[in-house]
Amino acid sequence: MTTPIELEDGQHQLGPVLIGKGTAVTIAAIEGLGQPPLRTADVELAGEDGLWLGADYYSGRTLRLDAAIKIPGKPQGVLDKLAELQNAADTPAVRGFGGSTMDLRLKMPGRQARVVRGRLRKLEADLTAYRHGWVPLDVEFQASDHLFYADTSDTTSIPLGLLTTGGLTFPLEFPVIINGDPAAVGRPGFLTVGGTASTWPVLRIAGPCANPTVTHVGSGLSLTVQTTLASSSEWVEIDTRPGWRTVLRENGGGAPLTPQSRIDLFRLTPGMNEIRWTATDNTLTSSLAVTWWPAWKAL
Repeated sequence: MTTPIELEDGQHQLGPVLIGKGTAVTIAAIEGLGQPPLRTADVELAGEDGLWLGADYYSGRTLRLDAAIKIPGKPQGVLDKLAELQNAADTPAVRGFGGSTMDLRLKMPGRQARVVRGRLRKLEADLTAYRHGWVPLDVEFQASDHLFYADTSDTTSIPLGLLTTGGLTFPLEFPVIINGDPAAVGRPGFLTVGGTASTWPVLRIAGPCANPTVTHVGSGLSLTVQTTLASSSEWVEIDTRPGWRTVLRENGGGAPLTPQSRIDLFRLTPGMNEIRWTATDNTLTSSLAVTWWPAWKAL
């Protein structure tokens, strides 16, 4: 995985292109950083005042950037930068597949860089004064959800059949102090998830094993893959993220989940989470890798 470029305060990154402070693309304002749009199910009450307030759902947030390309005296450089911004979104990896996204990284003062996942929906350029090296831009970035994600992912590996480490070593020395924090003793399967919102993990199981089941203990939700991994070189990956939600084998093919498996509900919550998994494996050498991106409801 490529290490992200370190951003300065006020500097951002649209796909591979740096924008904002210290770059040729100046930003006057960014809109859409507050509460995202809502999809409501409110109903007018017949024959009386008021509303019946239904369930609320967040739409993907839309970020609007009031920006401009500024390279005084270099009209060719201005057009080259405009083409660079367009090319960032014009790749098969971004627009060639349903659910695929690009990143908009934001570095606000007092915060670590955070990521919005989505697509560039508008890049309107006013070329009236481009010969003087100035092109105002109207930019819209449509996010696939309302969350801000960590710049890098967290990952842990959980071996099969091992729920805890540690224990008691004899002879004992009194007083015996038992630490109530599972993370303090490094127990596999206990994950400390940052952020303020639930986030969707990517689960990769490496063989050899058959019919693996991954359980989020706190919610009781399980995902069971009906497949056999014959060796350590074979794996199956469950991507629970919205827009993806796939179960893929190392050969590019798919693998079925049981009807009881709710991939859309399998999430990690902020704080301590416990993940357990089981499978048929006589060698006890298979493993589960859990990868997640901490998420925030607000900057």
